[in-house]
This record gives sequence, C-alpha cells and structure tokens, in this order.
Amino acid sequence: MKQYIGTKMIKAEPALRYSDGTETMVVELGREKTAAEAAFIDRAEMCDMGYRVRYPDGYESWSPKDVFEEAYRPTTGMNFGLAIEAAKMGKKIQRKGWNGKSQYVELATCISYKNAAGAVVNVSHGAIGNAALAFVGTSGVQMGWLASQADMLADDWEIVE
Repeated sequence: MKQYIGTKMIKAEPALRYSDGTETMVVELGREKTAAEAAFIDRAEMCDMGYRVRYPDGYESWSPKDVFEEAYRPTTGMNFGLAIEAAKMGKKIQRKGWNGKSQYVELATCISYKNAAGAVVNVSHGAIGNAALAFVGTSGVQMGWLASQADMLADDWEIVE
C-alpha cells in the first residue's frame, strides 16, 4: 500500500455514541439532551466514548476516543509542518499574525531565471527538483523564501482561500 498524510483542519467535540442494536445516535457531552435523545439513551444497549468530527466540507463522522486522540491535538491553527504539506498540495498559506492581509507563501515550480548575460536558464536538479517556496507580498514575489525560527515554531498557520 502507498503511504499518505492528510492536512485538513477539522472541528470536533467529545461525544457519546449510543446504539439500540439497529440505530445509533451521537450526543455531545456537556449539553442538554432533547427528549428524543433521552428516550433513545434509555433504550440503548451500548455506549462508546469518542468524538463527533466535522470536516471542512460539512461531512460529519464519529471517531473512537483513542483513535481520535492519537491522530489529532487541539490547536488554534496549523503548525508549520502541516502548512508545508498544504503548500505541497497547491494551497496558499500564511500566518494569522502577518501584517499584510494579502501576504502568503505558495509552492513555485518550473523555475527559471535570467542570468547576467541575458540568457534564460531553466532550473533543473535531479536531487532537489525544480521547486521553491515563494513569498507573495505587497511588494512582489520573493523566490526561495526562508521561514524564521518563529515561523517554524508557530501554530497560527492557515490556508488562504
């Protein structure tokens, strides 16, 4: 099998999943139950602790507690590693705290440049490929952008829509 990694931000809340043998119901912890939920819980045969998960497209699913907590951690944004993975998938990324609203980083490919003699050189290197991070800001594009230590350790990265 091939190996994969995902880079989506999800929303989740602790919940209990009840089953009466034919149907299941997920009820979030810490909120008032409706009459229908209370009646279902009374006849339920099984109860599992886990999380109700909502994906960016609105799809909702259930995840058992141990599986969810091994795969996810709470965050107010994404870390640098996940932001880089998102950039590799063609997304534009930025930090929430950046001053310019229109500033972001994206993956640039098919890179070429004009040398001092005026010749256009197409970059090609088998070992490292033909890609670099490009910082797009109010003053133009900076090729080969390098993240600061603060950028690499921050958890406030986000995908630019």
